[in-house]
Amino acid sequence: MAFEEKATVEGCTVFYKVNEQAKKYTLKDNGFTETNSGNFQLIRPLDATPQSNEGFKLKITIAEDLKTLKMSVTTANGLKSMNIFKNESHAMSQEKFYFLMDGMINRGVLEKV
Repeated sequence: MAFEEKATVEGCTVFYKVNEQAKKYTLKDNGFTETNSGNFQLIRPLDATPQSNEGFKLKITIAEDLKTLKMSVTTANGLKSMNIFKNESHAMSQEKFYFLMDGMINRGVLEKV
C-alpha cells in the first residue's frame, strides 16, 4: 500500500488527510511512534474491551514528510486487511473507528477531505 495525499480504510466513504498544521511533536503527543524509516505509525485496537486483543486494529502511517498517509483496519495479528463496513455485525468497531478519527481531527493531526 502506497502513501497517498488522502486515505481511508476499506469500505469507509470518508477520506482523511494530514492536517497542514501537524508537526512531528503533534504526532508523538497523540500516540504515534517513529519507525526505523522515519515514518510515524499509530496502531489502536477497535475491540469492545481493549484487553481482549481479539478484534480489529486500526493502523495509520504518516510519511516522514508529514504530507501523505496510509490507513487500514487489520485482523488482531495485523496481517490481513479487513472491511469493518461490510455488514452491521461490526457496528461497535465502526463506532470506535469514527471516535478515534474524530479525536485525531480535534487534536489537529488529521482532517476530513
